[in-house]
Amino acid sequence: MERCIFFLVLLLMGREGSCQDEEICSKTAINSCGDCISSGRYCVWCKQPDFTQQGEQDAARCDTRSQLETKGCRPDQIISPVSNVSVVEDAPLSESFSQRGSVQLSPQEINLKLRPGLPTTFTVRFKRVEGFPVDLYYLMDLSNSMKDDLQNVKNLGQNLFKALNDITPHAKIGFGAFVDKTVLPFTNTNKDKLQWPCEERDQYCQKAFGYRHVVSITSDSEKFKNEVEKQNISGNLDSPEGSLDAMMQAAVCVNEIGWRNSSTRLIVLTTDDAFHMAGDGKLAGILEPNDEECHLVNGLYEKSNEMDYPSVGQLATQLERNNIQPIFAVTKEMEKVYTELSKMIPKSVVGVLSDNSDNVVELIKDAYNSLSSKVILKHDDLPKGVKVTYTPICPHPGPPGDTTGVCEKVGVAKEISFDVTVTADSCMEKPSIFYISPQGIEDKLKVTISTHCDCDCNDRPDTTGCNGNGRLTCGTCSCDGGWVGQKCECAIGDKDESAMKAPCRKNGSLTECEGRGDCQCGRCLCHHLEQGGSSYHGAHCECDDEHCEKFQNRLCGGNGKCGCGICSCNEGWEGSACHCAKSDADCRTPGTTSVCSGRGQCECGRCKCDSGYQPPFCIECDSCDDYCVTNKDCIECLAYDNGPLKKTCADSCTSVEHREVTEFTLTKRCKQKDSKNCWMFYSIEQLDSENGTARYRAEVKPIETRECPVLPNFALIILGAVVGVAVIGLFILVLAKVLITLNDRREFKKFVNESRNVKWAEDANPMFVKATITTENPMFTGGDGE
Repeated sequence: MERCIFFLVLLLMGREGSCQDEEICSKTAINSCGDCISSGRYCVWCKQPDFTQQGEQDAARCDTRSQLETKGCRPDQIISPVSNVSVVEDAPLSESFSQRGSVQLSPQEINLKLRPGLPTTFTVRFKRVEGFPVDLYYLMDLSNSMKDDLQNVKNLGQNLFKALNDITPHAKIGFGAFVDKTVLPFTNTNKDKLQWPCEERDQYCQKAFGYRHVVSITSDSEKFKNEVEKQNISGNLDSPEGSLDAMMQAAVCVNEIGWRNSSTRLIVLTTDDAFHMAGDGKLAGILEPNDEECHLVNGLYEKSNEMDYPSVGQLATQLERNNIQPIFAVTKEMEKVYTELSKMIPKSVVGVLSDNSDNVVELIKDAYNSLSSKVILKHDDLPKGVKVTYTPICPHPGPPGDTTGVCEKVGVAKEISFDVTVTADSCMEKPSIFYISPQGIEDKLKVTISTHCDCDCNDRPDTTGCNGNGRLTCGTCSCDGGWVGQKCECAIGDKDESAMKAPCRKNGSLTECEGRGDCQCGRCLCHHLEQGGSSYHGAHCECDDEHCEKFQNRLCGGNGKCGCGICSCNEGWEGSACHCAKSDADCRTPGTTSVCSGRGQCECGRCKCDSGYQPPFCIECDSCDDYCVTNKDCIECLAYDNGPLKKTCADSCTSVEHREVTEFTLTKRCKQKDSKNCWMFYSIEQLDSENGTARYRAEVKPIETRECPVLPNFALIILGAVVGVAVIGLFILVLAKVLITLNDRREFKKFVNESRNVKWAEDANPMFVKATITTENPMFTGGDGE
C-alpha cells in the first residue's frame, strides 16, 4: 500500500517537485483581460463590474477560477477561453492501393487555435494500404572480398523480383555499387593499380571507383539481370569502405535513382566491412565537408575525391527527409558495427548475410516485414514554444517517448491511431505550420497552429457603469477622450487639483495613498504588491492580503484567510497566525486520555511540559537519571531474583511494572551494576502519577545479556610469563652471538684489505750499513811475480 501511494505521489509531482495539478496564476504586468489570458493556463478573468474593492487595481480580476469564485465573482462572469480544433480535410482511409492515390493517414489537414499553456489533444488514424508500391535499391560493396557474393547476386535477380511481388504487385528494383575514394591511403593510386586494383590476374577486375549507379528503379527484371551481370569486382587498400558516400548519393539523387513519389523506399546495403565517416577524408587531405547534394555524372559520383564522407547525422537526416528505410545486410563479423549504426538511423534494420550472400532474398523479406510492421509517427520542425507528444492506441505500443509515437506488430490493412497532444507555451504573433507523418510514408498531416490570447466578453453597450463617460469592456472602463479614473469619473483639466487630492491623504498625512498608490480624481488607485500577486486596497491603500503572520512558512498557518493584514481563522483554529487548534486531542498521551501525561499544559495543540520533561507528551525526562538509580534494586529482584530487596521484593516494588524484552522501546535507557558487580541493561519511563505516587514501567533484557566480571586464569598467566621469559632470554643470546660474529667478520675483512694495500719500500733503510772489509797485500804488485 505504501509503495502504491509513493508512485501515486510521483505521478502527481511535476519536474520541479510541485504538484502538476496545482492551479497557479502568475499575475505580472496585468492591465487587461488579454494580458491575463496570456499569462498562464490557469489564469481567468472576472468581468463582473462590481468585483474589485475600493482602490484595488483591475489586475485583481485575474486569478485562478477557484480564487475568483472565493472572492465573490459569479461563475457566469468568468472569462476563460478554450482551445479549438477544426478539421479542414479528412478523406477516409483507403482499403487498397490505387493509381489515382491512396490515403493511409487521416485527417490530412487541421487548424488549432490554442490557449497558451493548455494542452490540446486530437486523434490521428493510420492504416497501411494493401499492395502499396515498393522501391528497392540494391547497393552492393564490390571490393575484392565480395566476389563470391556478387556471383550469387547475379543469379538472384529473378528471385528478388519474385520476393517483392509476393509483397506487392507494384514492386520495382534498382542497383548500385561502391568501393571507396580513389586516393591514398584508401586506394593504391599507382596508375596500373587504379586500372587493375585486384591481386589476382586470372579474373576480370574493373578499375577503382567510389560509387556507381548502375540500374535505375525498374520493374523490368531482365534489364536488372543483364546490367548486374556486367558488374565485376574492384578493390581498394584499407578495410573500411565508402558505404556512407554511396548511401548519401542514393538518397539525394531522387530523379537519377528513379524513386517514385508514392512508394515504400528501401535501400539494401550489402557489405562485409565497416564504413568511413566524416573526418576520415582528412587522411587524404580532403577538407571540404559533404554538402548533401547529388553529384552523379553518367552514373558516377564525380565529387568522391573532393568532398569528405558524410556524417551519420547527415545521412540519417537525408534518409528521413526522403522517406528511405535502409536494410543493412552484413556479415556476422560486422553485425555489431551496423547494429550500432542502426540505432542512430531511425526506421532501419540489420540482417546477417551467409558466407556467399545466398540468403539475401529471405533476409530482405524478413527485414521488410520488420520495417513495415513498425509504425513511427513523427513531426518536422516545430514553431518556437510549441511542444508535441504522442500516445499510441494499438495492441502493441512501443516504448513511451515525447517526440515520436510508436506502434509495433501492425499488420497490413490494420487501423491504428495516435492521440497527439499539442501545447503552445506563449502567444504567437501569426499562425505557423508544421507536418506530422509516419516515418517512411509519404502521407502527411498539415497542422496550422495559432493562439487564443484575446477575450470575447460579449459586452453589451453600457455607459452607466462608467458614469456615461466611457464604455464597459470585460468589467473595466475604457474612458472617452478627456476623462480618466476607474469609473471615468474625472475630467482632465479640473482646476481645484489640491482639493481633489485631499481625500487621498489619511488623517492629515502629507503622503498620498500611504505611498502605495496614485491619487486619481480624489480616489486612490493602489499599486501591485512587489511579488506581483494581489494589490493593495482600501480607501487609502492601507490594506493588503499578503502580509499576515505566517506559521511554518504558510500564510495564516494554512488555516485561515488574510484580510487587510489580519488572519481570519477557520473553524477550530485560533491564534494570531491561526496556528493553534482549539482541541487538546494532539496533547493526549498515546493510548490514554491523559493530557500531556499529567506533567504539563496543552497550549495551541502542543504540550508545554513541566521542568525537566520534554515534548511532545512530557514523557521523556532528560533530568531524570535518578530513575535508573532509585529503581535499580527493584529491577535486580524482579528480573534476576537477587539483591538487597530479594526477600521483600513483592512489597517494596509495587510501583514498578516489569517485563522481559530483547529490544527496548521505552525512552530512558539505563546501565547499572547489581549487587554482584554485574551490568544490568534496562529501559524505564515514568507513568502518569496517581494520587501523587510515581509509577514506572521497566523493560529488562534477558539474564544472559547481563555482563558479569570474569576472574583471571592465574595458572595461564604464570605459564605465559615463564615461557615469555625463556623465549626472550634465548632471543637475546642468539642476537648477541649474531652481533659478535658480524663484528669479527667485519674486523677480519678490514685487516685483509689493509694487508693488500701495503706498499713495501724499494730503497735501503738508511739506518742499515752493509759491512765492508778492505784487505791489501803489500807483497802483491799485480804482476806475474813469484
